[in-house]
Amino acid sequence: MEKEKKVKDVDFADSAVPASARKNVVAMFMIMLGFTFFSASMWVGQQLADGLDFWGFLGSLILGGIILGIYTGLLGYVGAKTGLSLDLLSQRAFGEKGSYLPSAMTSFTQIGWFGVGLAMFAIPVSKELLGGSTAAQWGLVILAGVCMTASAYFGIESLTIVSYIAVPSVAILGTIAMVMAVMRGDGTIIDQFAKSSGSLTIIGGAGLVIGSFVSGGTATPNFARFAKDGKAGAITTVVAFFIGNSLMFFFGAVSSIFVGGNDIFEVMVRLNLFYLAVLVLGLNIWTTNDNALYTAGLGLANIFHQKKKPMVLLSGIIGTVASVWLYYNFCGWLNILNCTLPPVGMILVLAYFMNKEDFEADQPKLKTVDWFAVAGVILGAIVANLLHWGIASINGMVVAAVCYCVGQAVNKRK
Repeated sequence: MEKEKKVKDVDFADSAVPASARKNVVAMFMIMLGFTFFSASMWVGQQLADGLDFWGFLGSLILGGIILGIYTGLLGYVGAKTGLSLDLLSQRAFGEKGSYLPSAMTSFTQIGWFGVGLAMFAIPVSKELLGGSTAAQWGLVILAGVCMTASAYFGIESLTIVSYIAVPSVAILGTIAMVMAVMRGDGTIIDQFAKSSGSLTIIGGAGLVIGSFVSGGTATPNFARFAKDGKAGAITTVVAFFIGNSLMFFFGAVSSIFVGGNDIFEVMVRLNLFYLAVLVLGLNIWTTNDNALYTAGLGLANIFHQKKKPMVLLSGIIGTVASVWLYYNFCGWLNILNCTLPPVGMILVLAYFMNKEDFEADQPKLKTVDWFAVAGVILGAIVANLLHWGIASINGMVVAAVCYCVGQAVNKRK
């Protein structure tokens, strides 16, 4: 019994997850589904509804979902197969010190989204419930920050509990509100979508779908590593992400059509379901925010060689204090940073399949820095942000893949 308790309490920040700590398919499905429940994804749903008709909307969801599914599914497979976190995988692909780059990028981005998420909860709720005063706003920011940081602090067990509560609540209540809104609208949902401006193509819409979650999806190994095996990790990731993201896009689209907004919270308020709206908004953000902090904690633990828990606390404090500023000043920067992370995931996947022995060894011989991997991320990020053709995240991944493969060929000749 003592041995089981010790295994359960380990962070696995510097080791692979053992078989005794792996979770069943249902638990993994809830964790991964909850990961996608984020209000920022509804913003994309609004953009899709404003620019596409219904069939174009569905086409973008399917095309973007397939590409996202391939990317995150491969990361889920690698994470579950090896039991390694994003940061431990990065040590093998980028080198011991080279891994600081992807760790810093993911930590910085996830702390940013955590702060934005807090403000996305506190600002509308304080406005509707407490008159929108600054004191009320900050009171809600602090309360939500403490709760969400606490669930990330206690690790995967706490994340699982939150997901079991939040996922069915958000899915059921949000879907009911969405159906009620459509029924009160003018004509069928196809008729309502037909009022869009037609300013988007299906390819453009797919790019928005991919960009909405490719950043968070890069952290997939941090959670998929708890799956029973590689197959379970890949399948639960693909299915959960497709369902969760699609639901968020529909929520945002219906909000746009029904109230001209971008969040199911606004729809539920219009339907006089205010307290249920607060519950759905809070749980929706919570399931992603605790995952974001968990990822940030693992990344900072890798950089500073500390335990995960104090790094989670530090991340939570920074995100909470900066939340309102981040919301009003940093969303654009976070969208730019989203393009920097897909090259990381691409290199991790290639590194695993090209050098499996390094990932399966308990004590691998690590390089200090793999400069080709580092160059792949930097060049991929530049191309993704500056090339105005195709889909930004895919452009970045292609460049990163070329850089890494060239590096592998050069290293084999030595």
